[in-house]
Amino acid sequence: MVLERGTRLLAGAVIVVCAVLVGPSAPSGAPIARQLPASAVKDVVPNRVMTWNLCNPCEESNVDRAAEIATYAPQVIGLQEACERDVARIRDYLEDLYGLVYHVEYGTVLRNWGRCGGVPWRPGAYGQAILSAAPMKDRVNVEYPDGGSEDRGYMAVTTRVGGRLVRVFNTHLAERRQEEIRAEQTDVLATAVARHDRAIVLGDFNAVPDAPELTRMWALAADADPQCHPSPVDGTCETTTAWLSKFDYIFLRGIAPLTHSVQSSPYSDHSLLRADLDSLEHIPGAGQDPGTFQERGAQAG
Repeated sequence: MVLERGTRLLAGAVIVVCAVLVGPSAPSGAPIARQLPASAVKDVVPNRVMTWNLCNPCEESNVDRAAEIATYAPQVIGLQEACERDVARIRDYLEDLYGLVYHVEYGTVLRNWGRCGGVPWRPGAYGQAILSAAPMKDRVNVEYPDGGSEDRGYMAVTTRVGGRLVRVFNTHLAERRQEEIRAEQTDVLATAVARHDRAIVLGDFNAVPDAPELTRMWALAADADPQCHPSPVDGTCETTTAWLSKFDYIFLRGIAPLTHSVQSSPYSDHSLLRADLDSLEHIPGAGQDPGTFQERGAQAG
C-alpha cells in the first residue's frame, strides 16, 4: 500500500515537472495562441513592411514572437539575430495560430551552438531571415568581408509589396564601437542597393542616424520616418532600442512612406519598426522587375 502510494506521488511529480518544462498547451499538445489586442489587424497588410531584431541569446517564446508579428501582420518582415529553427517555428505558429501564411528565406552567417543550440557537431544556423506573404525569388546571401567581432552579412530577395515587385534587403551590421568595420559593410550593402531603382532595406545597423558610416545609405535612400534625417538639427528620429538609441531602419529607395510606427516589445531589446508604403505605380521605373538585376559578387545559397 505504501509502495503504491509512493508510486502515485512519483508519477504526479513527474507530470508537474513535465508541465513546467513544456509550458501551457492545448489538449492536443499544440501551443495556445496568445490573445491579440483589439487593434490587431485580421489579415496581412499588403503594403506593410517591418523589421525586428529578435534578441539572441534570449530565453523568449516563439509563440510570443509570432503573436507580436501577428498583431501587425506585415506583408514582409526582416528578422535579425534569428536562429533558423526559431524562424521555422515562428512561421508555423503564424499560420497555425493566426491563419497568416508566410514564405521564408533564410540567410545564414554562422553556425553557433551558444546562439542557436543544436548538437555540438552541427550547431544551429544563425543570421537573418525574410518572411513574405508573397513568393520570393532571386535570393542572395552575402557575408561581409569583415564581420567584426562576429560574422555579419546581408540577404536580398525580390517579392511583392503593395502588389508591386520590389527588391528587399535585410542586414545586421557589426556591433557597437566597430565604426570602421560598419563603414566597410555599408559600402558593400550600398553598392548592391544602388543597382535597383526601387528597394527596401531593413535591418539593425548598430549605428545612430548621424553616424559617419551610414553616409552612403542616406545618399541612396530615405528613412520611412520623414522626420528622421542624418542631421539632428534637421530631424527627429524615434529610438528603437531598450538603451534609447535608433539602430533599426527601414530605408526606402524609389518608394514613398505613408505611415510608420515604433512599437516596444517585452520579448526583445529592440522595438518592432514598421511602415506602410505608398502605391508604387507612380514611381518611375515601377513596371520594371527588380529581380532581373543581380548583386554582382553575391554568394547565392
